Amino acid sequence: MSPVQFLKRFVGSVAVDLAPLRASRDYRWLLSAQSISSLGSSITYVVLPWQIYQLTRSSVLVGLVGVAEFVPMLVMALVGGNLADRFDRRRLVRIADGGLGLVAVLLMANALRAAPSVPVIFVLASLSAALSALARPARDSMVPRIVPADLMSAAAALGSLVYSLSWVAGPAVAGLIVARLGPAFGFGVDAVSYLASVLMLSMIRPLPPRDPGGSIGWSALVQGWRYAASRQELIGTYVIDMNAMFFGMPMALFPAMAEQFGPGTVGLLYAMPAVGVGLCSLTSGWTAKVHRHGRAVLFAAAAWGAAIVGFGLARSLPVALLCLALAGAADSVSGIFRMTIWNQTIPDHLRGRLAGIEQVSYLSGPYLGNAEAGLVAGAFGVRASVVSGGVLCVVGSAVIGALLPRFYRYDARRGDLR
Repeated sequence: MSPVQFLKRFVGSVAVDLAPLRASRDYRWLLSAQSISSLGSSITYVVLPWQIYQLTRSSVLVGLVGVAEFVPMLVMALVGGNLADRFDRRRLVRIADGGLGLVAVLLMANALRAAPSVPVIFVLASLSAALSALARPARDSMVPRIVPADLMSAAAALGSLVYSLSWVAGPAVAGLIVARLGPAFGFGVDAVSYLASVLMLSMIRPLPPRDPGGSIGWSALVQGWRYAASRQELIGTYVIDMNAMFFGMPMALFPAMAEQFGPGTVGLLYAMPAVGVGLCSLTSGWTAKVHRHGRAVLFAAAAWGAAIVGFGLARSLPVALLCLALAGAADSVSGIFRMTIWNQTIPDHLRGRLAGIEQVSYLSGPYLGNAEAGLVAGAFGVRASVVSGGVLCVVGSAVIGALLPRFYRYDARRGDLR
């Protein structure tokens, strides 16, 4: 084999698989809607904590935004998962995205005031968390309905790639916005992105439930939780992500860290994890050859924690950015295989409820982890908070692997390992 042939074969084996886009028109519209709304959200994700920090000069208050967002997220994730199994999933996402656009408009109006209200920001952040929690179970459970089953890993990688591109461009743009145009402009961009998302979602065919006669009460929620509890590989995907995000989520500290590295660096800090996600997603072809998904998730979570330790110890901006990119790459690997496990093991009539449970695990970590990072930073300093969180993430990953052996041994080739 010539060097050129070897290179072509190697690139073909690792490059991102575009087959889901070719196979499904609806998936193309869904991914397009997701990309534009993610771009707007990523701008607000930077602008909102930056605005609070500038108004209060308190990392603790920045972290407490996560606490304000946690309770509505928890409630609406469970409600949204139940609704996604009983109503048209596309319609639910459109309603939620429309509401998120309205919240962005209200944040813009508050930012335009002579003295923006911090309590108003907290209330609107809570409302945004509730609407996002309503949308996500329906959005995630749409994918298995519009993408062939054998393309789930490829769809997960494409979703990760879209996320990374949005979260590279968004924070970079947000850094320029807060420096030159002000937070109101950033919130306005977010509002426009949700309007575009609603229009794109309208191009997808309706997705009514396959079991429209089921209940939507407490018994339906309990059914979802019982199924999750019966599958150790599912429990593993939930708790490993909560561990990594609770202890190793330092984003509430980025505004304070940016002041140590220099003016204008806050956007770079928020963007670099997504750079790592993007690079990993672009070379995700190799993931189709990995079958021990539980082991891959555990190792990736531990790598995230190790990279966060490196970020906390870094004294120069290039080293800090490299560590954040490595953390993002590890998170991408974890996300691809967690999503593959979910899509291959959950029956369609439970997908909404299980997506709601997953959302609780996925967002509890960041929301509460930002609060934890802010409180520890207030007591022991910013760098101590980052480093200790990364160490606990690594230790927690090892403990979870030991306590959940079926999750560690999960092999997609063997199917159900209950």
